[in-house]
Formats: sequence, structure tokens, C-alpha cells
Amino acid sequence: MDIRRRLWITGPGGLGAVGGLILFLLHGLAGAPAVSPPVPSPDPSGTVEAEATYRVFLPLVLRSICAPIPGVTYEVFPVINPVSFNVADNPDYNLLLLGYVPVNEYKGLVDYGGGFDPGAPQLRFLFGDHRIPVILNTYKNNGWDWERHQRLPPPPGWPPVSVVGFAVSPGEILYLPDSGYRIGADFQAHVLYADENQITLKYTAEDSTAQGYTVYITNLCVEPSLLALYRQWNAWGRGRLPALRGGQPLGRARGTQIDVGIRDNNVFMDPRSRKDWWQR
Repeated sequence: MDIRRRLWITGPGGLGAVGGLILFLLHGLAGAPAVSPPVPSPDPSGTVEAEATYRVFLPLVLRSICAPIPGVTYEVFPVINPVSFNVADNPDYNLLLLGYVPVNEYKGLVDYGGGFDPGAPQLRFLFGDHRIPVILNTYKNNGWDWERHQRLPPPPGWPPVSVVGFAVSPGEILYLPDSGYRIGADFQAHVLYADENQITLKYTAEDSTAQGYTVYITNLCVEPSLLALYRQWNAWGRGRLPALRGGQPLGRARGTQIDVGIRDNNVFMDPRSRKDWWQR
């Protein structure tokens, strides 16, 4: 892995849209006599009759954008040096705990000089059509006070942007960004952390963000069976965690934007960098 020297940025921590209920209630004519709610008929047809007619349309339940992804299955793979602390309370694992704030920076890919790693995760493979997505918003991660366990203002210096909001369609399936690395067998990344709104992906087998690439995705519904598998093995001590192959589905977009951050050897990078994350 090509390791570029960067200024160390301290730290790691979504808008969503969910399916809804639409209720239509149509009353009878004005002035109709008040009556008690009709009692269901014992007739198997369920017909209800009353002197005053009320037509009730039951709620129409829209298909949830967080619905399971058909046909997916997931496996686990051993972890090197599994941690014993609660990773949900650690901002290196939980990006929404760390948090990030909007910054007014260029909303497009940028060109940096220097070397690049041809095996780095490629973010276009997040999307089924392998597109370069529209960038809706730019953010910078907060710092972290490890003694008081609380957020600090974003650290100064490079990078100017460490989290990017990409345009998506609600319910759009998202995939593991393909890379040139393997954690073992044909798996490319472990699920280092997951909850209902985010997933943290690690491209080495260590249970740590200290080495290798870590990709954070928020504002998504993690695929329900993948989330359940993560929770099971996390509760069992993290000796194994879910492992994903390049291009394997991992969840659905909750709304019209997902937020993505990436670290290299624990240092937040700029997800807009063309030479690093958008090579192919």
C-alpha cells in the first residue's frame, strides 16, 4: 500500500427518508346522524352495515426503502486482534458519534499532486452504474477529546474536505467499493461497525483503523441480514466479523444523499481526490 505522508487529523462519528403511511378518511354526508362504530358482522365476508355510512380506507403502507435486498447472503471471516471495548462508543468506528460539519468547498472532483495507490478503494463502485455521482455537500470531520469523550471543533489544515455528500435515489442499492486488497480468501473488507444508519468498512483484517483503508458510509439502511450478522458476532466477541467481496451489496440509500468518508492509516483523506478514489 502506498502510504502518503499527511498532516494527522484527530478524530473519527444523516438525513434520511423512510417509507410512510398514507391515511384517507372519507366522511359521509354532513348532518348524518351520529352512531356508534359498527360492530363487525360474523359473516366471513367481513361486511359491515350501519344506518349511517362511513367509508374508511385503511392505511396504504408503502414498500420500505429499507427492505431486504433479494438474493443476498453474507459470511464471516476471522479478525486480527479483536477489541474488547464497545465500538459504538468509539469515534474511530462510529462516524456519526464523531460527527462532521458543513464546509463551503468545491463540489466536484479535485486533482492533487503526488503518488497514488492503484489498489485503493474506488468509490464509483459504490453505485450499481459505476457513475461519478453529483456532490451535493462537503463536510469536515470533528476532532475528538479522548479524555472527556466529547467532540472538538474540526482540526485545521489538510484536507479541506473529509466527508462528501453524494446524490442518490431513495432505496438505491449500494455496494462495497472495489479495491486491490484482500483480507483473506476473496474477501476485500470487514464490517468493522454497523447500525441502522451507517456502516464502517475496513480493507485489512485488523480490528482497528490504524492501518489500511477505512471507508465510512452514513445515511443508508444497512441490509437487514448483514446488520443482524454483525450484531451477532460483535456480541460474541468480534473474533469473526462479516466480510464482503468487491461489488457485494451492503444496503440501500435512505434518501437523496449518502455521506462518505475515507481514512488511510487513520488519517482522514479527501474523498474528492480524483487520483486516489476515482482512478477507474
